[in-house]
Amino acid sequence: MVRAAKSTPRGPIVGNDAIADALAEIADLLEKQGANPYRVRAYRQGAETVRYAERPLQQILAEKGVRGLMRLRGIGDSLAAAIVKIIHAKKVPLLERLRGGGAPERLFSTVADIGPKLAARIHEELGITTLSELEAACWDGRLARVPGMGQKRIRAVRESLAGRFNRGRDRPASPAATAAAVDEPPVDELLDIDRQYRELAERDRLVRVAPRRFNPEGRAWLPILHAERNGRAYTAMYSNTSRAHEVGALRDWVVIYREDKKLGGTWTVVTSRSGPLKGRRVVRGREAECAAWYREQPTQLTLV
Repeated sequence: MVRAAKSTPRGPIVGNDAIADALAEIADLLEKQGANPYRVRAYRQGAETVRYAERPLQQILAEKGVRGLMRLRGIGDSLAAAIVKIIHAKKVPLLERLRGGGAPERLFSTVADIGPKLAARIHEELGITTLSELEAACWDGRLARVPGMGQKRIRAVRESLAGRFNRGRDRPASPAATAAAVDEPPVDELLDIDRQYRELAERDRLVRVAPRRFNPEGRAWLPILHAERNGRAYTAMYSNTSRAHEVGALRDWVVIYREDKKLGGTWTVVTSRSGPLKGRRVVRGREAECAAWYREQPTQLTLV
């Protein structure tokens, strides 16, 4: 009888202690920044499970996939997704944000035909932060709306990402990545988080972190909010990007990250400067939905 060979982890081995340390740091930062205690406890318990696991999680992932990770005590889909990112990418976007870092412009600049300025424009226009989200935008038409992204350049981006993800050049993004684009929370939910964030930030009621970019003094100035709506977890902060600094919108543009599931999601809320929504807070890319909502709530969320 010939036995099938066991899958072996690809690339450098990431030990359980390193994974547990990252999860524990997320728990500590969430707690410091006032997140839901249940969420803090989930990451802390996850760190303990990982640290004392009998087998290397990287080996479990190689042999049994994400479902194998989720069989461990206290490891749900969000924690499993974080562990996968630690193993494969050696970092977690959530942890980068909690530390005050995270620069999708640098990540997108590693893709063929995307320079730093275009990378910043993609992030600003679409509010996406990961390569999976970028790939989904290539196929669902959103990337074509970004100035400078013609069909030739989009094809080059598709081919570059297909090579990274080991997919054929004509194969669209995975169902999970594509679903991220359609699994949208209602705009009133995002606008309410934006309202809460700006009110608490103005009253100095939020923990402030020291962003790594555009902060040579290392000053803790960036307010960060963790909020929940209808079972969905979010993190909100001002957009500390080069474009926001250039146009003086640092205290206007609010980026909202959905953190409760592996699909994630990112939205930018800004003050509209022209048109029928002038002076209103709008979710960039979803202006029509915002206009419809404001027609039903004419006195809500007008900029004063």
